[in-house]
Amino acid sequence: MTEQEQTGDTPELARAWGELVRTARRTADTGLVVGTSGNVSVRVGELVLITPSGVPYDRLGAGDTVAVDLDGRQVIGELRPTSELPLHLAVYRSTPAGAVVHTHALHATAVSTLVPELPPVHYMTADLGGSVRVAPYALYGTPELAAHMLDALRGRTACLLQNHGAVTYGDTLGQAYDRTAQLEWMSRLWLTAHSVPGLTPSLLGPADLAAAEQQLKGYGQGR
Repeated sequence: MTEQEQTGDTPELARAWGELVRTARRTADTGLVVGTSGNVSVRVGELVLITPSGVPYDRLGAGDTVAVDLDGRQVIGELRPTSELPLHLAVYRSTPAGAVVHTHALHATAVSTLVPELPPVHYMTADLGGSVRVAPYALYGTPELAAHMLDALRGRTACLLQNHGAVTYGDTLGQAYDRTAQLEWMSRLWLTAHSVPGLTPSLLGPADLAAAEQQLKGYGQGR
């Protein structure tokens, strides 16, 4: 690794760190995290850039880059990585993720205490791979939590962590954030519908989700 890479001074690393900080601040600005809860990471080659432990996002700057290799060894920065580093590394080792967002969003966390999975109440469930499973509780920052999370993520791009929060991943930070925001909205939707006395929310079936998945592939402006 060059001296520039060791200090995080390459243009690629600087751009990635800047986007990571903006994404982390966005999770706070939109109420997906409170204080220093939650964490964000992005993969750049064989490095993982990740938010540090216990530092408010509005205090992070260009010179605060924190990066580890895929074995968890810190190679850039003086600040310690988030305590949820094992969770992030587990995602990168087991999926094609380019970025990971973990939050303690209110409604998603509430759902994690109630049911074993968030039912398919909306067609955007298809973007997450299907009903969002809840990983059994384990202490934060532990290998046990990372293992439970990976089980819940099989075939999915999102999962809930029981009595803890939510994890999503995507090709980019933008996609991972969007999936986090969508999961929080769907959690709020299900909680709202489920709270009506005497009524049960209608759910979408596998054929509905498969059709939505195909439709979503053509969504947007393209290139």
